[in-house]
Amino acid sequence: MTNQQLDLDGNLWQSVDRTSLMPLDEKARDIALELYELVFKLPIISPHGHVDPKMLLENKRFESVADLFIYHNHYVTRLLHADGVDLASVRAPEKTATASDIAQHAKNAWSIFASRWQLFAGTASGYWFVRELRDVFEIDIHFNEETAEAIRLEIESRLDTEEFLPRNLFSRFNIELLATTDSPADNLSAHEELNKALVSGRVAPTFRPDAFINPATSGWAKRVSELTTKTSSPLSHQGLVEALAIRRKYFIDHGAFSIDIGAEEAFTTTLPDQEAEKLFKLALKGKISKEQARSYLGNMISEMIRLSCEDGLVVTLHVGVSRNHSSETFRKFGPDSGHDIPVRAEFTNNLKPVLEKYGLNPNLNLILFALDETTWSREIAPLAGFYPSVYAGAPWWFFDAPLAARRFREATVETAGFYRGSGFIDDTRAFLSIPARHDMARRVDSAFLAELVVKGQISLAQARKIAVDLVTIIPKRAFKL
Repeated sequence: MTNQQLDLDGNLWQSVDRTSLMPLDEKARDIALELYELVFKLPIISPHGHVDPKMLLENKRFESVADLFIYHNHYVTRLLHADGVDLASVRAPEKTATASDIAQHAKNAWSIFASRWQLFAGTASGYWFVRELRDVFEIDIHFNEETAEAIRLEIESRLDTEEFLPRNLFSRFNIELLATTDSPADNLSAHEELNKALVSGRVAPTFRPDAFINPATSGWAKRVSELTTKTSSPLSHQGLVEALAIRRKYFIDHGAFSIDIGAEEAFTTTLPDQEAEKLFKLALKGKISKEQARSYLGNMISEMIRLSCEDGLVVTLHVGVSRNHSSETFRKFGPDSGHDIPVRAEFTNNLKPVLEKYGLNPNLNLILFALDETTWSREIAPLAGFYPSVYAGAPWWFFDAPLAARRFREATVETAGFYRGSGFIDDTRAFLSIPARHDMARRVDSAFLAELVVKGQISLAQARKIAVDLVTIIPKRAFKL
């Protein structure tokens, strides 16, 4: 079998190192490979991610290899920064820079990355990068400081071809569904135009209300005022809830199926309207305390879940991260620059108020994601194993990696099984890594299932069905697709 082989449908047969991530035991490995062959070419369902729809709509040549692999990949830039690299040298240059300066900056960033390639040994980002080189660009040369320039030139030449335009890659990757993450104020015109232009698959928006429901975020009052004006709603707590409900319907009309909430903790509460109004007014004046802001956010998360019981939007709740840990880095580079750090999470007590009210509602799907893996077996799996509305979200961000994905299965399956999960999410801005990430998940799950077969815990027939369902039925059920 060659390093790159296409199946009859023209989809990438990711065959490089066919036994990658497979069990060492020969019997388990043979079963795992059989299971993997059932799923490797199935379409990709990506129900949560951060790819910019405008990139696909404009369908322009990717600027450079640095733009593809480094600038927007905080997995890469944060580890380079930890080794003493100035973040400015591995992030996109200012738009005002000249074309020659932009090209030189990209070349330098690539060189820095290559000179520190050993930092990425054993990391998920290192694994994905090698898969992208081999499976997308058909480059089967070991990447290092000596080969980096030749590889860069080869990739740049490929980027000049029509085959490597974003929408052609979208079709080549066999993406059935790609969800983006969008502000409630977005007019979603890019999605509308893009779906008319796509030959296959679709791109759906996701309602992300964080900056409107959390009064502790910078510029909250201005955003809320603009949104309530946009929807002709009163500038009040009830007016904000009304405005968000109106915008949710607008998103649904444009193909949205989920609302994504990112918070440091899963705290929820239900406040009397009068108390919520009082906190809203304090926030509008910039006089709300930290504890009051926490209460208001907890109440607004409950309101978003309540609205989902009415309009059916799936709620994904991503918690357990402290944003912008380095004040200096935030001042220089802003958010999403690699210094968000995981923190301890708690679900059982924090979600009790909202689950008491809505946990048994048949119209609610609430998918819980945590960067605190101690919650997987202690809280998330038991919650998903009782409440019909609760699903266990797959490992994300720091944990969407081979070993962590394996630990997730070990932590959750014995309590909640396979069918109370979300299916894999790639949660990425790095478009070219999407196939590599989903392929990784399919390999890990095939290996895990194979070992259960060998141990006599499930039959081979069950394993075959579960392997396929994990990438088809399970995510479709969790996200109501």
